[in-house]
Amino acid sequence: MSASPRYAAVIFDMDGVIVDTEALYLDMEREFSREFGLGVTDEELRAQVGCSHQTFQATIASWFARAGKPRVAPELAVRFFDDWYADKPKDFAALLNPGVTETLGALHAAGVRVALASSSTLENIELVLGDCGLIGEFEAIVSGEQFRESKPNPEIYLHTVERLGLTPHACCCVEDSVPGIAAGKAAGLTVFARHEDRFGFSQDAADVIVDKVSGILPYVLGA
Repeated sequence: MSASPRYAAVIFDMDGVIVDTEALYLDMEREFSREFGLGVTDEELRAQVGCSHQTFQATIASWFARAGKPRVAPELAVRFFDDWYADKPKDFAALLNPGVTETLGALHAAGVRVALASSSTLENIELVLGDCGLIGEFEAIVSGEQFRESKPNPEIYLHTVERLGLTPHACCCVEDSVPGIAAGKAAGLTVFARHEDRFGFSQDAADVIVDKVSGILPYVLGA
């Protein structure tokens, strides 16, 4: 590897990149729909992959309204979902993607700074990282709930870059979903996409598609 990394920092998405949670969340939402008679289709569920917390709030509320349930504000609708979801068994450590720990270690060893920018809530980010033994691995952790709009709005990435005291040109990000890739590109970052073909979306807008997270290392550290 080169002694001079090509990027000063790597900013990671969490769901679908650090942990393989997208399928878990989709299954949970499908079960929620069945249990409460919401009639949500698989196409609608797949459309939620990578969406912001704000979008998910509004979507849950719309599902209830469409099913003839009492109308509630998006914040209350998602709180109802979260209370239901909290009791479901989840093993995030088992969903840690292969090579993530080793990739973070290699970046740290090379002096490349590491941050995390996720559309998930800060509470969920901390839960996932704690379960996976990754607390302390990221210099900066930014949640999409801190902004009026999260991904595909680039603000989450622009804010993270600013917190690092860097420019977008000096940073790259690792994503998987269409909203995440769009946010990274709009922010001016080089975007690596961890290959994902289960949900029917295209990753063609990414600069590079890698089979696994460790696939970014030759690009970031230099061959």
